[in-house]
Amino acid sequence: MKAVERHKRLRDLFSNQEFAALEDLCQLVDASEATVRRDLNLLEQNGLIRRVHGGALSLLTGDETLDFGQATTSCREEKMRIGRAAAKLVEDGQTVILGGGSTAVEAARNLFSRNVHVVTNSIPIAQVFWDCKHVDVTLTGGYLYPRLGVQLGPICEHTLAAVSGDALIMGIGGISEKGLSDSNALIVDSLRKMLKVSRRVIIVADHTKFGRDRIVPVAPLSDVDIIVTDSGLDVEYREMLKRHGVECVVA
Repeated sequence: MKAVERHKRLRDLFSNQEFAALEDLCQLVDASEATVRRDLNLLEQNGLIRRVHGGALSLLTGDETLDFGQATTSCREEKMRIGRAAAKLVEDGQTVILGGGSTAVEAARNLFSRNVHVVTNSIPIAQVFWDCKHVDVTLTGGYLYPRLGVQLGPICEHTLAAVSGDALIMGIGGISEKGLSDSNALIVDSLRKMLKVSRRVIIVADHTKFGRDRIVPVAPLSDVDIIVTDSGLDVEYREMLKRHGVECVVA
């Protein structure tokens, strides 16, 4: 494959995907690691990507789910209602794992005066409880991903493996018949770990997340107990959740 075609394929990929591993890029353009590294260097020089260990991060994606600051302004009222409804599903005395994301932050705000123990990898959620006297907070630790404000990587996953959650409240990038999915390959392992160690899984997602298959699969709908969403959700998706045995709470 000629260099021009390789570069086009790489640009197209990074226009839609936040992170790509070097091995996957080599397969995509059918080229050696040395060749792909040179291609990535050129893309980085042009301000299109940033090289990181094991691959590259896109600077092209405009997906709001990849940027906490942008996500907080989208469907603001819906997310506030969803957060309130999700918090009501948590009982006093429980250990709650809170994933990152703007909707999970709204759930955290509604847990401020509750007697719960929060485990989270989210810096914005930890800040919610900064001066709270009722809630014990455990941060997972790990590599801080700046755009999302979440901690990731082996340290984060090791901490999650050592805890057990009565409930998980977690946002997600996409929900469809195929299950849960996300745009960012970097965060998927921590999401899967949260799902594994939680006895009750509560997904918080506004109606815009439905019918969207993101690039990276996370889990089937059978792993979910409850999805809290807003009244804008179409009937077809409510029926989809019912078929898969997922309780739908409309806030």
